[in-house]
Amino acid sequence: MKDAMKVVPAPESVKTGVQKVKPLAKALAEALADTYRLVFKTHAYHWNVEGALFYPIHKLTEAQYEDLFAATDAIAERIRALGQLAPARLSDVIEASIVKDSDKLPAAQAMIEDLASDHERVANRLKAVIKLAEESDDPVTADLITARSAFHEKAAWMLRATAK
Repeated sequence: MKDAMKVVPAPESVKTGVQKVKPLAKALAEALADTYRLVFKTHAYHWNVEGALFYPIHKLTEAQYEDLFAATDAIAERIRALGQLAPARLSDVIEASIVKDSDKLPAAQAMIEDLASDHERVANRLKAVIKLAEESDDPVTADLITARSAFHEKAAWMLRATAK
C-alpha cells in the first residue's frame, strides 16, 4: 500500500481516436484557467456588491459562480480523460487566463459590466477550442465546450441586461 501512495501523476497515451491531444489539452487548460479566474472574480463581486440592486446582483452572481465552479471539474476531468495533466499551480492558471483582476473594487454598475465583458471574451476564446476539438475528431470536448460557450453567452446577456 505504501507504494501506491508514491505514484506521481504523468501524462499517458489514451487510445480513443482523438487527434492533436496535446494542443487540445493546452486549449482546455486555458479554458479551465479562464473559468477558475471568473469563479473567483464573480465570487468576489458577489461578496462585495452594494447598493439598491444588491439582492438581485448578489443572487445572479451566486448562480453564475456555482455554475462556473462545477464547470472547472468537468473541464479538468476532460483534460485527464485525454491522458494529460490538469493545471496544478495557481500561477499557471493566472498566466493562462484572459480574465484579469480589477485594479480596485468597482461600483456595482462597473462590476456587472466587467463581468459581462469577461464572459464575452471567454465565449469568443472558446470558439477556437470547439474548432480544434472538431478538427481533432473529439466530439466529446466539442460538446462540453459548446455548452460552456453557451453558458458564457447567456451570462453576458443577463449581466448586460442588468446593467441597463
